Amino acid sequence: MEITAFNFTLSEYFLIASSLTLLSLSLALLALRSKSPKSNLTVRSSTSAASTSKTRTCRCCCSCIGEIGSDNIKDSVTAEKYVNGVGAAEDMVVDKHTGASMMEQLVPEITTHALSYLDYPSLCRLSMTNSLMRKAANDDNAWKALYHKDFTLEQGSVIPVIGWKAYYAVTRAIVNVNTEFFNIIRERSLQAMSQLWLNSDYVKCTHASGENFSGYNAVIQSWQFAFNWEQGLDLQVRDVRTRVLTDMAWVTMKMYVVEMDNGPFNVTNVFEFHDGRWYMVHHHSSVMIIDAEVDQQIVHA
Repeated sequence: MEITAFNFTLSEYFLIASSLTLLSLSLALLALRSKSPKSNLTVRSSTSAASTSKTRTCRCCCSCIGEIGSDNIKDSVTAEKYVNGVGAAEDMVVDKHTGASMMEQLVPEITTHALSYLDYPSLCRLSMTNSLMRKAANDDNAWKALYHKDFTLEQGSVIPVIGWKAYYAVTRAIVNVNTEFFNIIRERSLQAMSQLWLNSDYVKCTHASGENFSGYNAVIQSWQFAFNWEQGLDLQVRDVRTRVLTDMAWVTMKMYVVEMDNGPFNVTNVFEFHDGRWYMVHHHSSVMIIDAEVDQQIVHA
């Protein structure tokens, strides 16, 4: 019985030792499998009296067969940049700079001709894109071409002291106020007409009937009398010509009344700039009467 107990104990120790050995081997194998190489790039240098050469292992898919010599190191680095996606981004930056320089080298006449196809809002939006487009969009020749395209020049020898861009903006503001004047007539809004005129004693209004009104109160009363007519008027304005001189501007045009068969009305509006906005100070309307028996009340309306 004692021998049997001793043999059992020895077997137990043998199993423990075997288990520890297998565990150590397993850990060693796992450590070897999980170990990664420090670098995939190896450099071999050999110096001789004739020449010196360096070779590196390349990971790209080019025709260097895995090795890079001293003569094509630059090409391999470029290839590796493209593999990693860096080279394309650098080329985009180069292309961007190249495009900017090409824009700057364009002949000014070509730039002006290209910008002349843009309208007023588009040219303003273009100036907000970047510094290069802002410089091109603020060119005085571009605004001069746009002015001649959008407006009928009253005098061909006009050279604005404030520059063509500022002159265009002022002319656009005058045209907008003049358009508002005719919209007020269509809507027959006495309140809007009262706000359009300058509250001064030197303002004058001459209607197509030939009646002349001087002073703010008399002018507004004349428009109140005109708006009391039940019949509305369908007005068409053509041949608008604008002239701006510092704080004063005048607009001449031809006004057609669809409901009337007689000739167009010759209209002149004069505006003055006060307190940051344009006010009307003079209105004159006249018509060439073909039929002497035209009703004066219709002409006045």
